[in-house]
Amino acid sequence: MLAFFAELSPTRVGMEACGGSHYWARELRALGHEVVLIPPQYVKPYVDRGKNDAADAEAICEAMSRPKVARRLVAVKTVEQQAGQMLIGVREGLLKRRTQVSNTIRGHAGEFGLVAPKGLAHLEPLLERIAADPALPELVRDLFRMLAEEYRHVSAQITAIEARLVAFHRASALSRRLAAVPGIGPVTAAALAAKVPDPGMFRSARDFAAWIGLTPKNHSTAGRTKLGTITRAGDEMLRALLVCGATAVIQHVQRRKADAPAWLVALVERKPPKLAAVALANKTGRIAWKMMVTGEAYDRHRHGAPPEPATVLAEAA
Repeated sequence: MLAFFAELSPTRVGMEACGGSHYWARELRALGHEVVLIPPQYVKPYVDRGKNDAADAEAICEAMSRPKVARRLVAVKTVEQQAGQMLIGVREGLLKRRTQVSNTIRGHAGEFGLVAPKGLAHLEPLLERIAADPALPELVRDLFRMLAEEYRHVSAQITAIEARLVAFHRASALSRRLAAVPGIGPVTAAALAAKVPDPGMFRSARDFAAWIGLTPKNHSTAGRTKLGTITRAGDEMLRALLVCGATAVIQHVQRRKADAPAWLVALVERKPPKLAAVALANKTGRIAWKMMVTGEAYDRHRHGAPPEPATVLAEAA
């Protein structure tokens, strides 16, 4: 394919944003072509009956000609940005695996009358009790030993990958600036720097929040505006990180209201904690977009910023 495109004069090439599309976009750009990546959901409406390569290619060409689709293109990521995104994705998978193994250990231990409080800090004492219990059959102790080794191996991998993530965060000036925003820690800042290669593609902060999936659904008709729950139609990882970071800020405000701005205290008193956390995550995402577009640093006193919690709970788990 590269030999074919190398013989063509510079042209505009459209592709669906899918696995491998960023790699091929970089390769074709190196040959002098203009490459646009279109989200699949904006190509599907133009697919005719049936599903074949010709119909897909025709749909991509049709979608490329639409002004509405042209405002919703996917920015091509660099190799460094894809490496950062992979780093965050691998960490997320390891965290899920550690949770799965720890829950497996707790579940099986409960069947033998060995129960421990919630939290990873109580898992090692539970494993010690299991190893020292003479009433357990040898087969059971061997199986628990296998699970314990897997749990410790995954924990060691998480420690190693978090050290790399901190190094990635410190090496990025954008990531360091974003980490100054309350509710955004090194993981969230690194994720924003890696997953948003061109924030200027969004027309406004609201468009950026809608891309993450933090804006309410609109069911308006006949001039009457009806807003529902958040759409959740965007980037799941960024949305979860921002909401969890906002939850940490909300918990801090509930404990120390005197240090929080009046608008945030009123929000917490007026709305349930989870709803307030989503609203704060929406605001945090818009602040992050503004900082990425303008290159300015975060100003805590500009609009009465919320207090900065000691740790971001979303990134400590």
